[in-house]
Amino acid sequence: MSIKSNNTKRRRALYNLVKIAILSALSSVIMLLEFPIPFLAPGFYKLDFSEVIILIGGFSMGPTAALIMEFIKNLINLLIDGSVTGGVGELANFLIGASFTVSASIVYKFIKTKKGALISCLVGCVSLALVGACINYFIVVPAYASMFGGIDNIIMTGAQVNPAVNSLFKFVLICVIPFNLVKGVLCSVISFLLYKKVSPILHL
Repeated sequence: MSIKSNNTKRRRALYNLVKIAILSALSSVIMLLEFPIPFLAPGFYKLDFSEVIILIGGFSMGPTAALIMEFIKNLINLLIDGSVTGGVGELANFLIGASFTVSASIVYKFIKTKKGALISCLVGCVSLALVGACINYFIVVPAYASMFGGIDNIIMTGAQVNPAVNSLFKFVLICVIPFNLVKGVLCSVISFLLYKKVSPILHL
């Protein structure tokens, strides 16, 4: 392998690190601009569009970069905002976000076409819904329940959104899964519309 080839690879690796740092920081800022969707889920579930930045970065640099950006984003958010859940919420956000952006980036890595991007986003949305449901059922909701007076109080907040919520399973089914699907679809649409426009910059 030539010295010139080695230098090119080093420059490319350094450039990717710079892009990862910039996109992670931008994503963490966007994460602060969160808002509830009260007709879908209780107010402590908040929607943000930080995954748009990470998904675009994942399409550009691959699934490993997406995973790193998800970690850095949540670490920055933890340092800025602190945690009311002892880090549980941030860990859950990392795992759920990664399930979306990493799975989509893996598919796009092998099918780099417009159709591939659509399939990638679909896979990401399904992964987001399934992983989000499991993590909320086993980790997030029990953690919030321990802080806010028990599981019945959490279920009650879900019943205020939809009276059909009368158990943890229905809470996840009726509130959490639709919330995550809406987030996945919105982030996918925005990413799909923006990627081709910013792609030339990311591939300099």
